[in-house]
Amino acid sequence: MEKRFDVVAIGELLIDFTPLKFAPGNVAYERNPGGAPANVLVAAEKLGNTTAIISKVGNDIFGRFLKSTLEAEHIDTRGLVVADTNPTTLAFVSLDSKGDRTFEFLRKNSADIMLSKEELDIDLLNSCRVLHFGSVSLTDEPSRKATLEAVSIAKRAGAYISYDPNYRPLLWENQDMAVRLMRDALQYADIVKVADDEIGLITGEREYSAAAQKILEAGAKYVFVTLGREGCYYASSNGENGYVPGFEVNTVDATGAGDCFTGCVLNGLLNCEFSPAEGKLLAIVKLANAAGALSTTRRGAIPAMPERSEIERLKNKIH
Repeated sequence: MEKRFDVVAIGELLIDFTPLKFAPGNVAYERNPGGAPANVLVAAEKLGNTTAIISKVGNDIFGRFLKSTLEAEHIDTRGLVVADTNPTTLAFVSLDSKGDRTFEFLRKNSADIMLSKEELDIDLLNSCRVLHFGSVSLTDEPSRKATLEAVSIAKRAGAYISYDPNYRPLLWENQDMAVRLMRDALQYADIVKVADDEIGLITGEREYSAAAQKILEAGAKYVFVTLGREGCYYASSNGENGYVPGFEVNTVDATGAGDCFTGCVLNGLLNCEFSPAEGKLLAIVKLANAAGALSTTRRGAIPAMPERSEIERLKNKIH
């Protein structure tokens, strides 16, 4: 089948309520569109890729806002189910003085959890070059079975599978269950992006190179360990590995920075047909570091995704 989409993502599409300003005893929140899979798609689309989402939102003010936001960003929404019986997921974000964030979720019986296998758009899964997913859609049924079914369909159709085991403790029944399911999902992945505060949980290794090697041994071709403002460690199945430092920026909100990084990495791998020449992987990571850093200089996730020209300007600064 013709591959009409560069990247399709499956998973949560939600509202991030980001603190806008603080007053004694009170917090004002700003409504921002988000959800890691959608963030990745917007980042990839801004670099020229064709993208589509498979997800589920409520037929409410938030779900309609999310759908229109994605369409304004040129994300194909044919695989987005709008449900009358389940509300859109809401996340409340807390930011510390450095812009780093923690989350509280209103997600019980929410629409993204209720995505079923029967609601999957099979045509999208058969016609994508990359399918991206994260562990948030593995926390509950029926979305867990739907996500793994989607991954299996896309992989059989020849797609590369991108996976982010983004651990959100409050969404899991317990840590043991989370670790087991997040590790099990590694068997499907060709590309893994994992944060430094998750790598030990996923692999049992604290040292980045040893942890990345474990993920490669599980079947991945590329591993990217993001280190926040410190940059990224990367490794590939052909033996290439290294560290790329981050960029100094004025961070105000780190929400979606890792997703922005992932979208940029997928763009780079797609452009070289997943066979980067010597030194190309380093260049891909440097550009992705610049993109992720830029996204932290603005509020929210989707609204913060940078344009290519901005990323190139930051990347080309003395580093």
